Amino acid sequence: MKILLTGVTGYVGKRLLPVLIEKGHSVVCCVRERGRLNIPKNMLEKVEVIEIDFLKDQTRGILPVDIDVAYYLIHSMATSLEKFDQLESKSALNFKFQLEQTRVKQVIYLSGITNEDKLSKHLRSRLKVEGLLAGDKYSLTVLRAGIIVGSGSASFEIIRDIVEKLPVMVAPKWILTRTQPISIRDVISYLTGVIQEPRCENRTFDIGGPEILTYKDMMLQYARQRNLRRSIYTTGLISPKISSYWLFFLTSVSYKLAISLVESMKTEVVCRNNDLEKILNIKPITYEQALKNAFMKIQQNLVLSSWKDSMISSNLGLSLSDFIEVPVYGCFKNEKTCQITNVDRVMQNIWSIGGEKGYYYANWLWKIRGFFDQLVGGVGLLRGRTSPREIYPGDALDFWRVLYASREKQRLLLFAEMKLPGEAWLEFRIDEKKVLHQTATFRPRGILGRLYWIATSPFHFFIFDGMIRNIARK
Repeated sequence: MKILLTGVTGYVGKRLLPVLIEKGHSVVCCVRERGRLNIPKNMLEKVEVIEIDFLKDQTRGILPVDIDVAYYLIHSMATSLEKFDQLESKSALNFKFQLEQTRVKQVIYLSGITNEDKLSKHLRSRLKVEGLLAGDKYSLTVLRAGIIVGSGSASFEIIRDIVEKLPVMVAPKWILTRTQPISIRDVISYLTGVIQEPRCENRTFDIGGPEILTYKDMMLQYARQRNLRRSIYTTGLISPKISSYWLFFLTSVSYKLAISLVESMKTEVVCRNNDLEKILNIKPITYEQALKNAFMKIQQNLVLSSWKDSMISSNLGLSLSDFIEVPVYGCFKNEKTCQITNVDRVMQNIWSIGGEKGYYYANWLWKIRGFFDQLVGGVGLLRGRTSPREIYPGDALDFWRVLYASREKQRLLLFAEMKLPGEAWLEFRIDEKKVLHQTATFRPRGILGRLYWIATSPFHFFIFDGMIRNIARK
């Protein structure tokens, strides 16, 4: 059957796509930018890709008419603190408008558990979208999930950051909030299981694992998995704003996302209507097993997707294509070249930059720069990277965003998502004469931008010099 998949570059969508293909479905992928769909070539040959931005009003007839099922996996969380709910509503309405021009029979929406009377702004928005997506021409199936656990998931990475760093922690009272975590594997099973299932037409289901846990329970279970001794104390003296800063400085989330998460974490997300487990005969795995599965994927370097690669972790606020062309005029540049002998080895060094590997020279200075970036509300270095050896356009890499990555053309282009009085690019390229080119470009914004470049130039001199030398010879 022909399936329309939105949110395919996000955490869940990227996991769902190969399963749909494996089951023999014909998949149409909706993306804002074709270059951000980073999937294996053999898989890309099996899908149809359509560039469409549901935040923009579109003309009729963009989507194929013969769609059978459509997944709505678009979320605008933390895109804008003030109006992300408006953006989510607009996206849902534009999606519905396009679908009504097709012969779609079923829409499947992954929402959040909204059983409490008092909901966060984020959860209220999810609930509103459920109503907006309902239509007369197709059936709507809504799956409401709480905390999704898996390698690369936001909840897993946040708990990992906190527990690994703090042997003793004084935490806000919201860590005692009850939740019902579910593994990403089970989420995918539910999402595929409801496809044209008559018992799921125009129905809403809560989906969760077999246990009800607090966030404190989840952190302590993580610690036991890692053989770490951890003590956690709670206090009501930590305000939501301080809680947001606590998350922001300890984890890889942006401050905007931290605010949204703290507000949502105060709301209990426990399943009430979980009939779907019986309908589909699915037995969800425990939180402990979900953690084991996540660690197995990490150890095998098989993390398929990460929430950090989604643009919700970005300060860009614009499309990647806006920055793919490095400007020439009105810019400061630091250019280094180095003759190399082993192209394959150097390419692998370039492809391994950042994350735990670091930047090949003066990593302590990069860490200081990341710390100061966090102080002013930037993403810092805590995002790391999804894979230690592979890299794709759209991936988050510390405080960079990958704009272009081609082993064939031997070129990597990064754009800075740190807080800057201007825009910055870092490019690595190997030419046909086996010369490695390393170029840092900065386009200043006003006098402050120019003063910034002048102030940091002495550091650039030896940092970039040391970096290219070590990349070339290691």
